Amino acid sequence: MKTTAFHKYHVAAGAKMAEFAGYDMPIEFTGINDEHLAVRKCAGVFDVSHMGEIWVKGPKALDLLQRITTNDVSKLFPGKVQYSCMPNGRGGIVDDILVYKFTDEKYMLCVNAANTDKDWAHICREGEAFGMRPGTELENASDNICQLAVQGPLAMKIVQKLVDHPVEQMPYYTFEQTEVAGCEAILSITGYTGSGGCEIYAYNADADRLWEALWKAGEEYGLKNIGLGARDTLRLEKGFCLYGNDIDDTTSPLEAGLGWITKFAEGKEFIDRDRMERLKAEGVKRKLVGFKLIDRGIPRHGYPLKTVEGAEIGLVTSGTMSPSLKVGIGLGYVAAEHAAPGTVIAVEVRGRLLKAEVVKYPFV
Repeated sequence: MKTTAFHKYHVAAGAKMAEFAGYDMPIEFTGINDEHLAVRKCAGVFDVSHMGEIWVKGPKALDLLQRITTNDVSKLFPGKVQYSCMPNGRGGIVDDILVYKFTDEKYMLCVNAANTDKDWAHICREGEAFGMRPGTELENASDNICQLAVQGPLAMKIVQKLVDHPVEQMPYYTFEQTEVAGCEAILSITGYTGSGGCEIYAYNADADRLWEALWKAGEEYGLKNIGLGARDTLRLEKGFCLYGNDIDDTTSPLEAGLGWITKFAEGKEFIDRDRMERLKAEGVKRKLVGFKLIDRGIPRHGYPLKTVEGAEIGLVTSGTMSPSLKVGIGLGYVAAEHAAPGTVIAVEVRGRLLKAEVVKYPFV
């Protein structure tokens, strides 16, 4: 297994470690509920160095990105981040990604850890038509970069102590190149928890310096280590999709409620555009919905979703006991006729049908 530049600190802190996307990653430190609530109330730090970073550069950079992503990259300006996805040519999704614009000829993609190799191969294949080559216009920098996500309502107060100019009011989905704790870094305001905060991208060589400075700055604010377990419950409470669960190579962005990042802009001939335009016109047959259990129980990935009479209508893609709400919540695909908020459905849990209500997310 690979390890991140911060691995030794997780082991020293007594984290429960496990394999994730080929990396030995911390799953929890003091417990998922405790870590979850720490992020909602104060601040926590996640090691997300397993995420991939891919550079797309040169005069054809925008043309390639307009081809391989669904969102309209032409709307970006330097310092702006865009959430998007890459269609696979078969109606599904290669990955959901973040696109960072540095200049008209320089972009960075942040991709999911488990998909980095797949994404890189896909981008390189598509880049050939634009004369873009690995090692020149295209670069997979994933193994050289570490990344920390500092999340929570007090997160930016902590990070502000490490930067020599105001950053606490940086707008959502923007970034800047700056020094953080004296380290060359990219400071980004996106987040996967819905509780505010930032991401810090830095070189692996600066990992120790960054880590030690962050913890010194965070001591007065009660900064805590957070593992991937709480990362999952936090994102689910906000209704954020997880690749491999809620979206994958078989799901359309329109089925997944990602029509807002699927832009049919004039001249933007992205992969699967014709297919998605037809699907939009005809209407999807299934939809990703949020649901909240009425009966006591915990929905899990793969559990059947049914009518209250027991007819199967879909599957749970993500589910948990919400640490904030103390009720079972989840996401899942259901037949479109059962997708309206307020619809009462059932989750089959170990042979029992537990009632649930379809609700709009975020859950909190």
